[in-house]
Amino acid sequence: MKQYSIMLKTIDDIKLFASAAAAVGAELDLSSGRYVVDAKSIMGIFSLDLSKPITLSVPEEFDDKDFLSKIQNLIVTE
Repeated sequence: MKQYSIMLKTIDDIKLFASAAAAVGAELDLSSGRYVVDAKSIMGIFSLDLSKPITLSVPEEFDDKDFLSKIQNLIVTE
């Protein structure tokens, strides 16, 4: 699995991310601590602690440049 650290600070960030994730055919997961949710689920996203970066996990072979370009501003470097 490839992992990206992302920060969803606003409702607009969440809408942008969920919309981009919904268009992807691959399975995407978001995790915060021990909680893991389907990245395509808005309810799942809201169940996470969004006050700090969360982890986006994608399959190793995932290479959707369109998706990654849409969420580029949400990716944080630590």
